[in-house]
Amino acid sequence: MFLSDRNIVLVDDVLTTGATVQACAKALKKAGAARVDVVVFALVFNAARSHV
Repeated sequence: MFLSDRNIVLVDDVLTTGATVQACAKALKKAGAARVDVVVFALVFNAARSHV
């Protein structure tokens, strides 16, 4: 596999719900990536959904 045992950095401009990042990371892991890290430039904060 092309991604077998590779570490991947996924770059996203804006993280809202995290659904896209989660789906991409899942697909990359399924394709054989050893690790998927995410870099996000902006985070949409929703106080009602926050666990902070």
